[in-house]
Amino acid sequence: MTQELILRIVGMLLITFTSSILLIPFMKSVAFKVNAVDIPGGRHIHKKITPKLGGVAIFFSFLLGYILFGTHSSIMNAVLIGSFIIILLGIFDDIVELGPLAQFIGQLIASLIVVCYGGLLIKSLDIAAFHIFIHFGWLSYPLTVFFILGCINCINLIDGLDGLSGGICSIYYLTVGIIAIIQGKTGLDFVLAFTMLGSTIGFLVYNFNPASIFAGDAGSNFMGFMVAVIALLGFKNVTMTSFIIPLVIIAIPILDTLFAIIRRFLKHEPLFKGDKYHIHHQLLNRNFSVKQTVFIIYIIDLLFAFASILYILQDGMIVYLVYGILLLIVLIVILKTNIVFDREYIKNKKQQKK
Repeated sequence: MTQELILRIVGMLLITFTSSILLIPFMKSVAFKVNAVDIPGGRHIHKKITPKLGGVAIFFSFLLGYILFGTHSSIMNAVLIGSFIIILLGIFDDIVELGPLAQFIGQLIASLIVVCYGGLLIKSLDIAAFHIFIHFGWLSYPLTVFFILGCINCINLIDGLDGLSGGICSIYYLTVGIIAIIQGKTGLDFVLAFTMLGSTIGFLVYNFNPASIFAGDAGSNFMGFMVAVIALLGFKNVTMTSFIIPLVIIAIPILDTLFAIIRRFLKHEPLFKGDKYHIHHQLLNRNFSVKQTVFIIYIIDLLFAFASILYILQDGMIVYLVYGILLLIVLIVILKTNIVFDREYIKNKKQQKK
């Protein structure tokens, strides 16, 4: 790695981190004035009224980083327009609580802009090991939109504890940045990964337990949107490796979302209905503190990230060992908690039948 590249990375991280640090206090003040606050109670476990516009500080810090270190392109225009829609939608939701349909429509519009105007598409998949090549044709459009929507909502769903979504996204941005360096890539995905990393870490200074500000839907949706965009930038020539790596790095929010869908389907509940059976809730129920729960999830996520880097370095045996350990952890979590099967619900149903 050259000195010039090191200075560029340090510059991106330092400027976006500092910007985020300086903007957060201002966003706290704005959040209280416009009533963009989280009230304790219900599914919320915090004990005091907390402002929610931390994600806006992340967005403006990222924007500053891009202006200073990025290059102009039609793809980036689409990303910026889509980001603005996501942030604007999130701000309204943080103030007046929009319904799921309104949020979905906004997310869909932002996704379509990236896909149709920006031209970011999952066009094909090459599985060289099995001599398989799949060209998606017109299915590229709905497949890519589904991927973006999935990333947005995975991060949004896991945003339930201080520092959780921001930490998971930071691990993702860092891992993608490291992989880009290993592969000698310094394009748009490299710039976006490090500008988002600095912006998000700056936010985490205030968001880690006990949090003085939350990302809000504006923040969680925007971080998830950028996770998808950065992944898609690596999908120009899609191999099994480039397809798997982004998904593995965010395995925790993906699994959490998948478990939530299965759980709500089994309980005949609406898919968008909130509950307290997510991975972080299950760990809290095992008498772990908020900080301990977040650290446990960080460690698991770091193992997924480490496995992804090893995958790039092609260290096969260690990769399989790490994946095996992670699979075992996931199975234990499923068997020992109510994350998929709500045992109390099943028990009550059986009693009702009797």
